This record gives sequence, structure tokens and C-alpha cells, in this order.
Amino acid sequence: MPGELREDTVVVEDQKEGTQLYNKGNFGYPMSGGGLELDLIEATFLVECERLQVLKDGAPMSFGDIFHHSSAQHERFDVSYMVYRDMRNRGFVVKAESGLFDLSVFPRGQTMSNSRPLYLVRAVSERDILDLDMFSKEVAHTESKGKRLLYGVVDEEGDLTYYHMSTRDPSGNSLHSSSKYAAEGRLIGERVLVLKENQIEYLNGKGFYGKMLGSVLQLSLIECCFLMEMGDLDVLSQSGERMSPEDMADLGMRTQEEFDLRLDAFRDLRRRGMVVKTGFKYGAHFRVYDGSPDDAHAKYLVHSVPRDKVMMWPEISRTVRLSGGVKKEILFCRTGEPMEYLEFKWFRP
Repeated sequence: MPGELREDTVVVEDQKEGTQLYNKGNFGYPMSGGGLELDLIEATFLVECERLQVLKDGAPMSFGDIFHHSSAQHERFDVSYMVYRDMRNRGFVVKAESGLFDLSVFPRGQTMSNSRPLYLVRAVSERDILDLDMFSKEVAHTESKGKRLLYGVVDEEGDLTYYHMSTRDPSGNSLHSSSKYAAEGRLIGERVLVLKENQIEYLNGKGFYGKMLGSVLQLSLIECCFLMEMGDLDVLSQSGERMSPEDMADLGMRTQEEFDLRLDAFRDLRRRGMVVKTGFKYGAHFRVYDGSPDDAHAKYLVHSVPRDKVMMWPEISRTVRLSGGVKKEILFCRTGEPMEYLEFKWFRP
């Protein structure tokens, strides 16, 4: 059926043909007085599917012609079109959006007249930068409307990977309870050793802190900072001097990368009742349990990032693939006030 190009829309004037397109796929928007108005992304897709012929000044346009024209009218049209095309081929009704999002996607098998959008979609290239501050606002906006946020990431060959984005509120049942008396520890290199059996039982047996080294308990610097701040641990330096929590934090920041970021996340997770252990072998800052590490595998991998963090999609892809391979959920913890946990999850629409 023919349609006429009018700058950034295509108009199908024949009412019968326009109604057919609208009823079989929810393409376009009915016009008063008859006919149908299509946006360029819909018209380009219909030309590719050979369901529409677009005329410009009376001459038919090829798929290449209208794709070129649409790309000149809309920045990043190629990326949006790849996602639109994929979603349409999966059986969804898809509409172009403006503002924060690129596309709205209705439940499969549903139409605009009998449903509301299920997903709001951002179409991005694998070369794009993800600003976590903007991403956080997009997640909040989407969740406030009762919808799900998807990112459709287009790689250099035009293949699609989808990620479902959301916020999480992790919590566990291992809430910290302070002891009446502080344990005693001795700094040795980058760890602290606790020697007394009753203190080991309290810290390791009840709080799941540290790891046994023979008959003594070794604590990481980050665990020590938290326990010292809570009044549950006194530490002597290698020279025998009593250390303050500030001394311990200063040592951590001098000897370990991103110590302050990790400490912020550690504090918050522990106060939420989570058991927090190093995530080094998984490529993340922490592996996190919602109960005893002896009874279950870690539920989350948590990586702590500054609030103004920007990331590249290959980095996100590697992290999400790794967490999926070990059957754990990956959370990015944005430090500061308030602490915020963002989830990136591979998704098949």
C-alpha cells in the first residue's frame, strides 16, 4: 500500500488501507477524517517488510532511501531502529517514545487499546557510556509508573543484548549485635589476628567475621574498621600501640585500592543484616549472604562505585555474564546518601 513522505512522518491517506495497518499490528495513529500517520521508524520497518511503499515527490523510496532519510531526521536512528525491529519481530507492539526513553513495548499479544506498556526501552550502542546517575533516575521513573526498564544494547554487527534494570533493597537475618567487651586483635601485615577462643567464637561463630587460620582468627582490614567503629574490637599495631578506627581506615586507604568505597558498602550491607565476604575470585568487591555462609551460597555479588560513576557496556556485559555463570545476582552499590543498589540482569524478552 502507498504512503506519502512528509518530512518526519508518512501518511497513508486511503482509509481502508490505513485501518488495515492499524488493526493488524497497531502501526501508526488514526487521523481525523480518515487515513493513518506513521512515524519514520514504523514506516521504515514496514518498507523493509514490503508491507508499505513510501513515495517521495511521487517516486518510490527503497528501504535504503528511507533508512538514510530517517537517519538524517533523527539522531541515532540506526540504533533505535535495530531495537524496534527486533522487538517487532518478537511479536510485540512497539511505539517510539520521547524524553528519557526511546521505545515503549506492550505485552506480547496485546494492543494499545487493551493494555498499557510493559517495558520502557533505552536503545544504546555497545560503544555508549552509561552514566549511573542518569540510569538511577531512569529506573526510579520507570518503577514509579509500574513498568520495567530495559536496555537494548546493539553491538557493532547489529546483534541485540537486553538488560533488565532495577533497584534492589537487600536485607538479611544476621544483624550485628555488639558484645559487652571488645575482642583483642594484633595487626600483622594487612590482616588482624584474634587469639582468644571466646572472642573468636563471638566474632566468627556468631557474626561470621573473618576466617580461621589454624587456631586463630584472621580479620581483613575492612572487617576491622567496621568492628572497631562498633566498639567490638581493639587492635594493637605491630609496634604495640593501640590503633583508632581512623588509624585502621587510613592504613586501608594507603594499602588497598578503593578502600573507602568498599568500606561504605560493607558498613551498609552489614547493617542490613547481610554477611559480607570478599568477592575477589568473582571479579567483584564482595560476595554477600543473607544468612549463614555455612548453610547457603552467596546470593549477591556487590561492586561498590561512586555516585558519579560512568561505565562502558563491555564492562557491564563481562560482569553480568560472570555473575550469571556462577548463579548470583550482581548489584552495583552507589555510595553516598542514600546508599543505592542497582541491578543489571541479562534478559530475554
